[in-house]
Amino acid sequence: MGIFKTRQNKKFDYTPRYFDNKGDGNPYEIKHKFDEYRTTVGKHGLKAKINNALADLKGEKDKVANRRILIITAILVLIFLFIIDFDLSIFFS
Repeated sequence: MGIFKTRQNKKFDYTPRYFDNKGDGNPYEIKHKFDEYRTTVGKHGLKAKINNALADLKGEKDKVANRRILIITAILVLIFLFIIDFDLSIFFS
């Protein structure tokens, strides 16, 4: 029993009873449901993540959704400006 020795953590070698590892991967890995469909998820640099996000944004199939998001955002901004009683007449002469 040494005074200056630190206590070591216990190590366990646990394998599940009914688990067959047939290339399915680690059963304890926490992974999101849609990670395999996203291009921005993974170990990439910041520049690659930004380029992938911009490529997803410019996709042909998402133009309607992007337009809808812009319209909803504009409406919410106008509602917010109305709530805080912002005077829009400063933009018009």
